[in-house]
Amino acid sequence: MIRKIVSVIVGYAIFVATSIALFKLSGKDPHAEATITFMLLTAIYGSAFSCIAGFAVQRIANTKDLKLNYVLALIIAGFAIFSLFKSQGDHWTQLLAIFIFAPVSILGGFFSNKQSGK
Repeated sequence: MIRKIVSVIVGYAIFVATSIALFKLSGKDPHAEATITFMLLTAIYGSAFSCIAGFAVQRIANTKDLKLNYVLALIIAGFAIFSLFKSQGDHWTQLLAIFIFAPVSILGGFFSNKQSGK
């Protein structure tokens, strides 16, 4: 049970840490207007790390189903929805998290299971 909880925490930490790193290193405000190019690059970057987060959840938890990936996706989307209603400015980052990053974290778990033959 502890292993499963830790897996979701680590998965979410991967998602959050890499998201924070992107905006710190780029010097962009996640709640400000952005160019289409930066939005697309953010979508690709965020999708990659969401997939890695979902992959990590499965590897750490060592489970055969995707339940923990659904939990991770709900946490990602839940915090994004909360931020959507509480923050000022543009909401493109929250929308990416809800509609792209959360589902892709489930896909990462699927890839992990496929790779390990589960």
